[in-house]
Amino acid sequence: MKKKSCLLILLLFSYCSFSQVGIGTTDPDPSSILDIESDSQGILVPRLTTIQINAIDDPATGLIVYNTDMNEFQFNCSDPAMPDWSKISHTSSVKYSNTNTTTNINPTNYTNMPIFGSLDWNDDTTLYNQSGNTITVNTTGRYRISVNIAYTVPAVAGNNSEQRVSVEAQLAINGSPTGAIGNTGYVRRANGQNEASLHITEVFNITAGQTISVQTIRGGNTAPAYLRSAGTSNIYIEKIK
Repeated sequence: MKKKSCLLILLLFSYCSFSQVGIGTTDPDPSSILDIESDSQGILVPRLTTIQINAIDDPATGLIVYNTDMNEFQFNCSDPAMPDWSKISHTSSVKYSNTNTTTNINPTNYTNMPIFGSLDWNDDTTLYNQSGNTITVNTTGRYRISVNIAYTVPAVAGNNSEQRVSVEAQLAINGSPTGAIGNTGYVRRANGQNEASLHITEVFNITAGQTISVQTIRGGNTAPAYLRSAGTSNIYIEKIK
């Protein structure tokens, strides 16, 4: 009798070791160790606060939790000794800030402005490639683009036209100005109002290989206008779909 019991236990152990588990199905996919099927219910993973997540002892690499403070799924993408909780809903974005403060951004015709000066971050270097005053997107999708421009009109001796400068800005896809136009109206040095800012946020469907740039054009008189100082103008691009 003891031999039969041991044989039965061995057979059950062998079955559990080499088969899949199905919940809601009697035919689990052979590539899975656990196959759950339902047409009316979902799966709940542990829901913890940030403090509780950080208090987990030696969290396994790949451990998944739901952060109730951040309202997002997170997983440990590092080792148990030095966990790094990364959000699963991570979006791929890139941000640049200006370093150029000497190029005239008040030209007669639409011209790419030098906003790609200093890289703040690039989450995916295979997705975004910058060259000169443009950035190329390598994956077709929907992108949110935000641009902030701060400019100043310098004093020019004997030139009254500097009192009525109005820089206009627009995003350009493949070199063509597209979407909303940013304009602050006249900058009047005569009243000490020699600085202004432009802000544009747009969402575009972009095809792989297309370029993004920020173009400006003269909306008033011919006096030059420059980006105020390094880091005061920037562009942020985020893939949202």
